[in-house]
Amino acid sequence: MTTAQAARVVVDLDVPGPTISRHLYGHFAEHLGRCIYGGFYVGEDSPIPNEGGIRVDVVEALRALNIPNLRWPGGCFADEYHWKDGIGPKADRPTMVNTHWGNVEENNHFGTHEFMALCELLGADPYICGNVGSGTVQEMSDWVEYLTRDGDSPMVRQRKANGRDEPWRIPFWGIGNEAWGCGGNMRAEAYADLARRYATYCRDHGDNQLYRIAAGANKDDLTWTEALMKSISCLGCGRDPQNIFQAVSVHYYTVAGTWEEKGSATDFDLDDYHRTIAQARDVERIIRGHSAVMDAYDPERKVGLVLDEWGTWWDVEPGTNPGFLYQQNTMRDALVASLHFDVFHRHAERLVMANIAQTVNVLQAMLLTDGDGGLVRTPTYHVFEMNKGHQDATGVPVHVVEGQEVSASASVKDGRVLISLSNLDPVSARDVVLDLRGGELRQPTGRLLTAPKPQSCNTVSDPDVVAPAPLGLEPEPRGLRMTLPPHSFATVSSAW
Repeated sequence: MTTAQAARVVVDLDVPGPTISRHLYGHFAEHLGRCIYGGFYVGEDSPIPNEGGIRVDVVEALRALNIPNLRWPGGCFADEYHWKDGIGPKADRPTMVNTHWGNVEENNHFGTHEFMALCELLGADPYICGNVGSGTVQEMSDWVEYLTRDGDSPMVRQRKANGRDEPWRIPFWGIGNEAWGCGGNMRAEAYADLARRYATYCRDHGDNQLYRIAAGANKDDLTWTEALMKSISCLGCGRDPQNIFQAVSVHYYTVAGTWEEKGSATDFDLDDYHRTIAQARDVERIIRGHSAVMDAYDPERKVGLVLDEWGTWWDVEPGTNPGFLYQQNTMRDALVASLHFDVFHRHAERLVMANIAQTVNVLQAMLLTDGDGGLVRTPTYHVFEMNKGHQDATGVPVHVVEGQEVSASASVKDGRVLISLSNLDPVSARDVVLDLRGGELRQPTGRLLTAPKPQSCNTVSDPDVVAPAPLGLEPEPRGLRMTLPPHSFATVSSAW
């Protein structure tokens, strides 16, 4: 291990920026592989400890992350999911075939009531994605009514008959998913018209106010975002965007190879590593591009941008079902996450939500489980946990000087500072000097996440190969000095 030239990170503690919404730390759970069944849900008769079929250890691990919201039931699955198949007695629920993910039979035992129970156990806001691709306006409207209406109506009576008297609070509602692809293969203008129609019939019942999210672009397809913004805006007329949907989404995955050969999650060389980091950095260009289009139609930024699918996507682990998207999770994945969060914090004025894909056993997961009750916290899990103090904090400007391989962001909240730092260099350590302007840290503490190599991962038999440890801090005339090992992530927390 070598040590490169010291980097200086300037933090302007007294220059408040936008609020970093807690919803930028959102999650995603799709009926895909073992995310729901075997991940979140094992059924009431399972020997694995559960509450109403929901794994207790999974809930406890995720509660430590302060999960703000959970997106469900998809993903591509959302646009073939008919919600009425997933309510009522489980024995009476019809089965379906999950044509997108493994062509397996779905028994609908995990449906609306189970999802809402999961959100309540997690303390997370539900983000439900409705079916535009194969559903109807009436079907989506009925689902909103079933969930959120009080008093008396056909859907309310049906909900009560299924054991829930009081309506739920549903803040976030997705108007379909990837309408340009698995959600219907639509043209942008055609979907924009449908989004207006579906959103109109997703009513606000009582005091429940829906935040409606239109299914947005793939990566840097700016024409899709422009079509959505045009559909609710009046460029140059001086009027605000029409309040039909309140946000548009975008999806961006970090894929270092090709879609046909994405590469291994664990067997990669330095060239693969550098390509991955370059792809992860590109999320900033993606966000800036869509934000610029939105600014042209909505300069006051009243419409939010939502990155509700992001993360690494590798080839599945050998011997597993190709349709289940099960992959290991290494220190490289953790750095992709830490880099994304630095970008999210910088763009928090427009970016209002982000959802990593996915929470358990699929793609860049927080947790990996097995059928015997084993549970693994991945390196990415630890980045979420170490960074949770940024949720609903005020971002402050950070400038990295003489440290191309260092990424950083910072926030202040309730009299405390949290600074996040990543050394993206896979080979060399980096001395970092924190140059603190406009404030002084009192009794700072540091935490470090690193590993013997970028390919290191956690397993059931060895769950703490990648785990947080204390980080040594030394005083400097204007702040602090520390050494970040290669391929490492760190946080510094302090009162000020």
